[in-house]
Amino acid sequence: MKKQIFFFSIIILAFFEANAQVEYKIITSVESIVPAGIGRSRLISVNEEKNYKDFTSTQSDEDNSRNKSNRDEIRVRNFDETKLLNFYNLGGIRFQNIAANDAVISSKINTMVEEGWELAFVNSAVESDAGKDDGQGIFITRYLFKRTKK
Repeated sequence: MKKQIFFFSIIILAFFEANAQVEYKIITSVESIVPAGIGRSRLISVNEEKNYKDFTSTQSDEDNSRNKSNRDEIRVRNFDETKLLNFYNLGGIRFQNIAANDAVISSKINTMVEEGWELAFVNSAVESDAGKDDGQGIFITRYLFKRTKK
């Protein structure tokens, strides 16, 4: 009898695990690499959901009309914006600022892990100074988290 209950329990657990839904969340850090520290650096976390289908059109040979999604409907106004420090100040690259950003980003990651999120993937990119008259640059990192919906 105990074996039957044990195997029945395993089957039930496997069923629930197979039907578990996963949700994803992206956190983005944007760190300025503009000389003299005049840029803005932030950690962005969205607090609302959007359905991509609402802003998607399908192009074909028969219908190649322009996607007329309203920009205002796509915009998200409900998000957390955490201030980060710029990589540069007037004296050049500021390693203390990088360490401070690491501490803030680590805090966010640790909080999300405590809330049941798992860091699944990290992707980063740089748009850096392209020459004498550019003066632009950002270092962007996207942190992709996932968790099982309850």
